[in-house]
Amino acid sequence: MKPKFIAYLLGAILMTGNMTTVNAAENQATKYTPDLSNGADNFYKSDLVKLQKVTFLNQYKMKVTGNLFTPKDLKAGEKRAAIIVGHPMGAVKEQSSNLYAQKMAEQGFITLAIDLSFWGESAGEPRNAVSPDIYAEDFSAAVDFLGTRDFVKQNNIGVLGICASGSFVISAAKLDPRMKAVATVSMVDMGAATRFAQSVEQKKAVLAKAAEQRYVEFTGGKTEYTGGTPHEITEQTDPMSREFYDFYRTSRGEFTPAGSSPELTTHPTLTSNVKFMNFYPFADIDMISPRPMLFIAGDKAMSKVFTEDAYQHAAEPKELYWVHGAGHVDLYDRVNLIPFKKLTEFFKKNLE
Repeated sequence: MKPKFIAYLLGAILMTGNMTTVNAAENQATKYTPDLSNGADNFYKSDLVKLQKVTFLNQYKMKVTGNLFTPKDLKAGEKRAAIIVGHPMGAVKEQSSNLYAQKMAEQGFITLAIDLSFWGESAGEPRNAVSPDIYAEDFSAAVDFLGTRDFVKQNNIGVLGICASGSFVISAAKLDPRMKAVATVSMVDMGAATRFAQSVEQKKAVLAKAAEQRYVEFTGGKTEYTGGTPHEITEQTDPMSREFYDFYRTSRGEFTPAGSSPELTTHPTLTSNVKFMNFYPFADIDMISPRPMLFIAGDKAMSKVFTEDAYQHAAEPKELYWVHGAGHVDLYDRVNLIPFKKLTEFFKKNLE
């Protein structure tokens, strides 16, 4: 991957780079008409499944919260295969994950959409912190939870990661052989993006600024946040930032969990965001084999380089599936573009 291209991509994804203080007054959602083409339906609610909010502890005794979806035709005493669904970086389970979880539950699976630690309704302080290791642990904890339910086939649990959660589920599956099938959609490797986005000197400057900010916060100063989705767009706004804005800052996908605020949505803390520089999810990805992997991305997505990179390094069995005409965020919620049929075939073949 070329550094200049990754720099542009990362700037568009807006998960690192310039340290900024966000301002809720800049939110222009009420002045912007979102693009709801191709069946955009982030807040889809299925009549064919039951929803139950659940909580469980990860290995660090942190509470993880999820939405458990079960097919209404599940019979007493019956066991089904299960799928854990992870949300995009900086998002929550109500953004993209719930949609995927419900659509897959309609196909007969038990599904669990989780909030990663430090985000949404899951525990973790400070809020919006970055911790790739704990994110991966959350998926293993979700396997702990599902694998001990009397309606789940313990040896038939898969994982599905959207955006950055694609790399988090890979990181988790390398260490946890209980994850029997792994699928990613619009995957972003935040480690590679962060490392290759800048020169060595620029990276050192980012690390130095984050380190100095630790003194501020250690002594009771104000928490600083960085990156995330822009709160306004202009004629100069790059195309990918527009994609994120159209989802996160409008009625199409905007969702603020209780206890949070719109100005902090998608923005990680400055001091923790640098941890992505030490995140290498594709190292030893071949350890997942012979468990199958499915990589899905839009052929128009700027982020597709990450999917290509993961696919190249993964061992068999593996499959790369391009969604023609789709960009990165298109696969968050555009029901007419998301290949649910492909996902269903993959998980039925490898879990049932």
